[in-house]
Amino acid sequence: MPTDIALTGLAMPIGEFPAIAREAEERGYRTAWVGEASGTEAIVLSTLIATHTSKIRIANGVIPVQTRTPIIYGQAAATLAHLSNGRFALGLGLSSEIIVGQWHGLPFVPSIQQMREAVQIIRMAAAGERVNFDGRFYRLKNFRLAIPAPATPPRIYLAALGPRMCELAGEVADGVLLNWIAPSAMPASISHVEAGAKRAGRTLADVDVAVHVRTCVTDDSGPVRETLARDITGYAIVGVYARFFAECGFAEEVQAVNSAWKAGDRTGAVKAISGRVLDGLGVVGPADFCRERMATFARTGATPVVLPFAPPGASARASMLGTFRAFP
Repeated sequence: MPTDIALTGLAMPIGEFPAIAREAEERGYRTAWVGEASGTEAIVLSTLIATHTSKIRIANGVIPVQTRTPIIYGQAAATLAHLSNGRFALGLGLSSEIIVGQWHGLPFVPSIQQMREAVQIIRMAAAGERVNFDGRFYRLKNFRLAIPAPATPPRIYLAALGPRMCELAGEVADGVLLNWIAPSAMPASISHVEAGAKRAGRTLADVDVAVHVRTCVTDDSGPVRETLARDITGYAIVGVYARFFAECGFAEEVQAVNSAWKAGDRTGAVKAISGRVLDGLGVVGPADFCRERMATFARTGATPVVLPFAPPGASARASMLGTFRAFP
């Protein structure tokens, strides 16, 4: 079963990344995913991994499309395609008002059209084409990459939640990264990816589907499940995730969480996350149990991305490394 790893989930000192990336490669992980929010910068970290490994793929999981220009992304993707001998994939998402507007001070419009335009420009730039573009979000004139275009074009993944982004990924991207989704909801999302692919004259086989799975290999699941419940609560009170969780079959829990939260009952909101939500959106338990749950995702046609997590505290890092070393 192909299995990926989210290396930034390990929260390790940056100096340890080369060794852990080599270990991921030796263990047989297919792809090392590196995300970006307020910690490590993803392009630098991708470069570090690319220059210390030889076989494992590298993918950003994911970077906000709004925090750099498409030309910068095109340059970065082309550079990393050279450095990695074609192993790099640029992963992009629409991000949030907090990250884009508050942290970066940039305009935030959660528009799929912006993603469509950005992907088109990035592909043109990375391919060494002269870029002239007049769109709704980007107006560019006469850019051309001053280094040779990579022999293997860098792949582009889109982070997707709802149907429209899944369809856009199927239409214009090389892959899609799904997040916070239960195995039972995977077929619906994959069908939207397939619909987008058909619009572009492609098939589902032309689009790689990966899915982030919060994972903790442990024999003491109680504290871990409490941590997972708190994490899910933080998403369930955000409109777009609340709607998505409801569509995944958790409408009753979402309503209870938001009712408690609005009433100021934070503890009650977390307790409203039921066992079926925890078992649907996370993988917590002994190694054999976790492997079987990962196989459930794989049977939908997706490649599971192990995203290690653990309760905060002195033992958190050792726990996350233990999860990393339990796969693939």
